[in-house]
Amino acid sequence: MEFQHNLDSLVVTVNLINKKSIKHCYLRVINNQEIQIKANIYFSVQDAKDLLRRKKEWLIKGLKQVDLNTLSEEEFLYLGKIQKLNDYKIQDLDKFYRIKIEEIIPPLVEKYSKLMNLYPTLIKYRKNKRTWGSCNYKNGLNFNTQLCKFPIEIAEYVVIHELAHIKYKNHSKKFWDLVEVYCPDYKKREILFKSLL
Repeated sequence: MEFQHNLDSLVVTVNLINKKSIKHCYLRVINNQEIQIKANIYFSVQDAKDLLRRKKEWLIKGLKQVDLNTLSEEEFLYLGKIQKLNDYKIQDLDKFYRIKIEEIIPPLVEKYSKLMNLYPTLIKYRKNKRTWGSCNYKNGLNFNTQLCKFPIEIAEYVVIHELAHIKYKNHSKKFWDLVEVYCPDYKKREILFKSLL
């Protein structure tokens, strides 16, 4: 059974599949216009609407994520927004990110180094699959060139996080307390970051 559902200003198609063999309820974002619910034969449209209301925030995040993961060949992400490659005359996206990250990170490092009184010995950039920033035992910092994809507050959080590692080489309570002084909403930024990955 299909029905339309309004998620804030977004109208999506909900495909409700009822099967005798299904014991639990499964909710899935199919694409940016369709949501699927699989449930047992007693799970009604009203139950589905109640579930969609309860899971509204999760669904909106999921729909945004699908949008970001379905970029066309002419599109790319820059500072959290979808841009057109032609508008920037980009031939090599990795090269573009590398140039831009070297413009974005140094002013942030300079600003927060002064505030935190923590200074790196070196700053390097490279494309990594999993690591967004790191601090080595010599207090050299490394930043992922792909940080350019995300909103600037993500890069700012990563800079504060890595500078804090100059003082604390672990994730102890003291480390997080220091991060929180200079980034009071760091938990929200982490959630945002994870939702965009």
